[in-house]
Amino acid sequence: MKERGDTIIGDGAIKFGIEYRDLLHDQGVCIHVLGDVSEDEEHELLRFDCFDHEPHYHYGPQKRNQRLMLDKTTEGDSLDWTIQQIRNRLPEMIERAEYPELAEYARSMDLSGATDDLEAQARQLAVDGRRTVMHDRGDVILEAGPVRFGVEFRTLSNDRGVAIHVLGDVAGDEQELLTFDCFERAPHYHYGPRAKNQRLYLDRTAVPDPLGWALDLFKGGKLGAMLDRAGYADHAARLNPALVAGAVAELESVSREMETANAQ
Repeated sequence: MKERGDTIIGDGAIKFGIEYRDLLHDQGVCIHVLGDVSEDEEHELLRFDCFDHEPHYHYGPQKRNQRLMLDKTTEGDSLDWTIQQIRNRLPEMIERAEYPELAEYARSMDLSGATDDLEAQARQLAVDGRRTVMHDRGDVILEAGPVRFGVEFRTLSNDRGVAIHVLGDVAGDEQELLTFDCFERAPHYHYGPRAKNQRLYLDRTAVPDPLGWALDLFKGGKLGAMLDRAGYADHAARLNPALVAGAVAELESVSREMETANAQ
């Protein structure tokens, strides 16, 4: 199945399509390299998914669809890497995707104007398209050193349950670092709701007590690792186990009382 993107850049036999994709567990700019294989048929030659967590790219999505993962540790920012490949290696990548005629076209034509436009629009889309969420901070706030826990009972149109917000000060402002929505129907949690907002859902069959699951993470020392993954390494490094343990004991009491008071 061919995908094109929401915005098409260029007007020759090779064009670029861009869009912003939010998959809940990942998000980022998607760049499609499109080519006219005949007068009335267009193929997606390459696709670059410049995601936050699992960036990757595809050779020939409409043919063999070879997908390769991009290592952020070695290659850095995936959008930067993608723009560099399009500027410097596009003919070779199109050839590997098994479109030799279009690879030769890319070699013979000056695509710099379209590539400049692509870069400008993609970088702006990376900012404008980002999906974040802002929750309330909770009805009860429990201090735990560099972080604090905010807890409340949330009732939505289609779900309800205890919500635990892990809060911390960033550049003088309080931000939500992690969130655990221990809902009855679709429990989930967020890494960096105000930044990356990676949302992961729990399987109620495997995790029948989402609140207990979240509390066990805190008791088991997982808070630091989760903060680090969310991009808050400084907060993770400054955690005091004794302060966290005391706050979590109170958090368990308060959250279970809320759960019982709102039971149906």
